[in-house]
Amino acid sequence: MYDFSRPPIAVALSIVCDYEIKNRKVNIPDEPLILVSNHLSWFDIPLLGIAIPRRISFMAKKEYFHSPVHAFLLRLYGSFTVDRGSVDRTAFDQAAKALQDGRALGIFPEGTRSRTLQLQQGKLGAAFIALRSNPVILPVGISGTEKIRQKYEGKKRLFYRPKVTVNIGQPFRLPPVNGKPGRADLTKSTETIMRQIADLLPEDYRGVYRHNGH
Repeated sequence: MYDFSRPPIAVALSIVCDYEIKNRKVNIPDEPLILVSNHLSWFDIPLLGIAIPRRISFMAKKEYFHSPVHAFLLRLYGSFTVDRGSVDRTAFDQAAKALQDGRALGIFPEGTRSRTLQLQQGKLGAAFIALRSNPVILPVGISGTEKIRQKYEGKKRLFYRPKVTVNIGQPFRLPPVNGKPGRADLTKSTETIMRQIADLLPEDYRGVYRHNGH
């Protein structure tokens, strides 16, 4: 059902926005993978679903499952809830199991949608999961989806089709650490992940990662 759903979702998205997917031809390996992206809007999830040629199981906040439409799409992707207010060990175990099974896992390392549009300080969760199993990491930068949200909040014309860009980066792996990763390892790895995302964003979306040292 997932494969059959992608074309109609792509058509629906093309009605609400003018989206462009950059670097579609990036070689995405068929092995355990974590997709990491900035997060501006609910629409990031279906856009990533059509941009990446693999089924992505998203770690999504439980509030998204309160909407029947959102819940249907998330379950279609094989997604699961994460409680942002605590250390959700069940969610971490589900993430580890997904990677063990060779699946692709979708994580927004900021931990929540950015209301300022700027890339926020990354949480340690994505690095924690990645350092446990050393999967391939695929960074993606998204810009423009906040304008879709503004349209449905009445801040833009209903027939306005904002320009949205999904910029796919090169897959990479984090350097391995000896033994159980400590906080310093997690912080350093999170910095690596977030700078990879920042490099795929327009300058005015990079937020705390604007000065990337390049």
